[in-house]
Amino acid sequence: MIDISLSGKISSKPAASLAPLSPAVWSASRRSLRSQQLSLEYGGKNRIRPGLRKYACDLTLDPNTAHTQIILEGNTKAVYVKENQLYPDHPERFKKQEQILFREPLMGRCYWEAKWSGPGHMGVTYKGICRDSGTETWFGLNDKSWSLYCGDQYYTVWYKNNSTDVWGPSARSNRVGVFLDMSASTLSFYSVSDTNTFTHLYTLHNTFNNTDNEPLYAGFGVYPESSVTLCKI
Repeated sequence: MIDISLSGKISSKPAASLAPLSPAVWSASRRSLRSQQLSLEYGGKNRIRPGLRKYACDLTLDPNTAHTQIILEGNTKAVYVKENQLYPDHPERFKKQEQILFREPLMGRCYWEAKWSGPGHMGVTYKGICRDSGTETWFGLNDKSWSLYCGDQYYTVWYKNNSTDVWGPSARSNRVGVFLDMSASTLSFYSVSDTNTFTHLYTLHNTFNNTDNEPLYAGFGVYPESSVTLCKI
């Protein structure tokens, strides 16, 4: 008598308690197993989309975190302005650096795209990042956050105040994709062309060691005469 395992492999090991399976039962068992495997795949609303965009997440900028030299256009665009805005005090507002966070915490696998005009930062940070001290509150200049600086000529990845310059594709794009995979502990950045061609820029590995289960958030950083906009995908 043969032993048919759940993996579909056939073993010659005796299995006295098992009776031979009929073709109909065998086919049903295979369909059931396949269904269980499929249920483990990503099941979000974008699951039928190709590539990274199946993991697209819905994000909205949080005005309570905006530095006073950032104004919002809608809930997806952060614009640097010279005049400080009369925003109410809030404990989560960035007081020293021109940065802003999104409202929604990031979980599992998340993907989003943004475009910039003038230099900007695409950041990911723990909620506990300092908001009111000096330059160390910039995304990527501490152990609480990571950042891709997007400039006219090159990109720079920042973490723990260490930087790595990255050259993008020859056909320069002002749009980038960010993919967070918490289970794999990776954070990846991509250049996205006007024809939706993806060029991998950099991946940070073994990135997250969050024993306190502190939530992660996406964010933008802007400079004078610059803006960063979340793209609709």
